[in-house]
Amino acid sequence: MANPSSSPSPSPSPSSHGRILQFAPFQSIVDDGFWRRLSALKLDTLRIDQSPIPISGFYAPCSHSSVSNYMTLLSESLPSDSNAQSLLEPVRGNRNKCPIPGTLLNTNTMESFWALDKESLLKAEAKRILEDICSGRAEEEPSVLLRFLVISFADLKKWGFYYWCAFPALVLDPPATLLNLKPASEALNSDEVVSLSAACNEWRNSSVTTDVPFFLVSISSNSGAILRPLKDWEFCKGEGQKVLFGFYDPCHLPKNPGWPLRNFLAFISLRWNIEKITFFCYREKQGSADMTLSLVGEALVSPPSAWRDQQCIPKAVGWEPKGGKLMPRFVSLAESMDPQRLAVSAAELNLKLMRWRTLPSLDLDMLSGVRCLILGVGTLGCEVARILMAWGIRKMTLIDSGRVAMSNPVRQSLYTFQDCLNGGEFKANAAARNLKQIFPAVEVEGIVMPIPMPGHPIAAKETDTVLESCICLEDLIDSHDITFLLTDTRESRWLPTLICSNKNKIAITAALGFDSYLVMRHGAGPMPTTSPCATAADVGSTGPRLGCYFCNDVVAPIDSVSNRTLDQQCTVTRPGLAPIASALAVELLVGLIHHPDKINAKGEIAGSIVSSSDEQPLGILPHQIRGSLSQSSQLTLLGHSSHSCTACSESVVAEYRQRGLEFVLQAINQPTYLEDLTGLTELKNSVGSCQLDWVDDDATNEEGFLIF
Repeated sequence: MANPSSSPSPSPSPSSHGRILQFAPFQSIVDDGFWRRLSALKLDTLRIDQSPIPISGFYAPCSHSSVSNYMTLLSESLPSDSNAQSLLEPVRGNRNKCPIPGTLLNTNTMESFWALDKESLLKAEAKRILEDICSGRAEEEPSVLLRFLVISFADLKKWGFYYWCAFPALVLDPPATLLNLKPASEALNSDEVVSLSAACNEWRNSSVTTDVPFFLVSISSNSGAILRPLKDWEFCKGEGQKVLFGFYDPCHLPKNPGWPLRNFLAFISLRWNIEKITFFCYREKQGSADMTLSLVGEALVSPPSAWRDQQCIPKAVGWEPKGGKLMPRFVSLAESMDPQRLAVSAAELNLKLMRWRTLPSLDLDMLSGVRCLILGVGTLGCEVARILMAWGIRKMTLIDSGRVAMSNPVRQSLYTFQDCLNGGEFKANAAARNLKQIFPAVEVEGIVMPIPMPGHPIAAKETDTVLESCICLEDLIDSHDITFLLTDTRESRWLPTLICSNKNKIAITAALGFDSYLVMRHGAGPMPTTSPCATAADVGSTGPRLGCYFCNDVVAPIDSVSNRTLDQQCTVTRPGLAPIASALAVELLVGLIHHPDKINAKGEIAGSIVSSSDEQPLGILPHQIRGSLSQSSQLTLLGHSSHSCTACSESVVAEYRQRGLEFVLQAINQPTYLEDLTGLTELKNSVGSCQLDWVDDDATNEEGFLIF
C-alpha cells in the first residue's frame, strides 16, 4: 500500500516579514443514513462496479466559539441512481448545507481497499482542482476548490464500513507567509464592521448566495461593504476600494484559518496574479455574522511556476488523520440497525448478489409482490414455504385442517415438539407463527379449513359448512396469484384444480411416492364458453392446452383413505424426497412468473433445441418433472389437457360456471357423476369387452402420489 501524503504543510524557514501560515485541517463526519443509502446503491445498482461515484458533502461556517464545523456526508450525498448528473442542484439555498463536490471509490474487497494507491489518488484530485483554477471554472463554481475524495469498503454481511476521507490541498512552495491575523472587529473600523456584518447577513439570507462558500468583499467609504461572487472580480478593481477575499470558515480557532483557505489562496495568486492577499474568515454565532469570531488576515503567496504547465501534477496533502495517525476509520451499524430491517436486508442479500452477474433480469419487486396460497402444510407445504421465503416471496396464506402430530416435527420443518403438546396445535396456525419467527417481515396467515372432496359424501346437516368452505376456497384462490396443491390426498386437489382452471390461475402440484416424485404446473383453463368472441389467443399460446394433475386419470377422484392400512393412508417416503420435490416446485414457479407468457408458456423438454430468442435466464420451463431417487433419474414430460379430464376439461368447467356450488355438491355426493359428465363411463364400457382391468393410479402409487 502506497503511503498517503500527510496533512501538515511543508515547513521551511519563515520569512522575515511573518510566520508560516498554518491551517486547521478539515474534519469529516458520516451520518448512518449515508451508509444505508450506499448499501442499497451497492446491492441494487452498482453491484460489482467499482467506478467512481459523484457525491456531495455539506459544511457551513463555524457557529460556535469552541467547536469547529465538520464536512458531513448524509444519505442525500449519494446519487439517487447511477445516472445522476448533479448532486448539488437539489440542495441549493440551504444555509446549513453548503454543498461541495466529491468522489467516492467503493471497493469490492478489503484487499482492494488496502491496495489503493492513495498518494496517486490524492494527486489526481489535486490536478483536477488546479485545472479548474487555470480554466476559470473555479470562478463560476467556487465549490470545486473544496473537491474531496472518499475511499471505502462496505462489508454488507456484517454492516461494517471502512472509509478514509481526503481533502486535497495544493502545496505552495514556498509556503504562504502570514503577515497578520486579527478578529474582524479589530482589523476594521467600526463603520466597516457594521457594514460588513450587514452585508454578510444579507448574503447568507439570500437563496441564491447562501451556500456559495467563496466570495469577494469590496469596502468603500461611499457604499460600505458589498459581497460579490468571484466572477465579478473586475468590479472590485476600482480606486479607493478595500478588497477582502472571503470564505466560509468551518474552524473556530482564533489564530488559525480553516482548511478551505489553502486552495483559495492558490486560486487567487495563480488566477489573478496577486501576491499580497487580504482574506476574510467568515464565522457566525446563532445564525448571524459575528465579527469577533470572524478573522481578517494578510498573507504573502507565491504560486510555483510549474503550476502554469498544463501537464503539471501538483504536490498535494489532505488525507484526514485519525487520532493523529494517518489511517482509515471503521464504523459498524450492526447494533444500531432495526432487527427486522437487518433480517430483510440479509434475506435479500443472496438474491441481489445473484443479479450482479448470473441473473441481471431477476425481478425482485415482482417476487416480493407475488401472493402464494399453499394448500396443505405437511412435509411438502413446510418446505415450499421455506423456499418461497428464500426466493424473496413475502406474501403467503397457509390452508390446513390438521393438527401437529408427534411424528411431524422430524419431517416437517416448520414444527417443533412444543407444537405437538396438548393434542397438537393446528398446523396452519403453527406454521404461520413459526414462519414469522424465522423471518418477521413475511406476511403470512394460517387458515384452518377442510377442503371439500369428491368421493367423500356429506350429510345434509354438513351442507352449509361445506358450501362455506367452497366459497372461502374460491375467494382465496381468486385473491392469490399462485396456488400450490400439496394436500395429503389426491381427491382434495380436485376442487382447487377446478377453481384455478375456471379463473385461469397458476397452480403447481408436487406429490410423492416412496422413492419417486412428481412436480408439475397446470396449464391455462379453457376459454370462457359465454364469450362469443373468444379465440385461442385469449387462452395464450397457440396449440393445445397443457394438462392438469387429473388429465391422465381414467377414473374420477375417489376416497383414497378409507379401508386402507396405515402405510397406504400415509405416505411412506424417503426423507430426502420432499425437499427435492419442494425445491423443484418453487423453482418451477419462479421460472414461470419470469416467463413473458406466464401461465400460457409452452412446456419444454430437457435436451430439446431451443432458439436463442426463447432462452430464459432461469433455464427451460417444463410442464412436468418426474424423478426417482432409486434410479437417480429425472425426466421432463409434456402432457396436453384431456377432453375427459374431471377437473379442467371444457365440459366440467362449463358445468361449474353454470351451476356453481350445486355442481360441486353433486360431484362430492355422487362418485360416478364426474365420470358420466366427462365420458369416462362410456369409455370404460366401450372397452369392457376387452376385459381390461382398470387400475387406479392411487392404489399403485406410481403416477398418483399420496402426500402427508
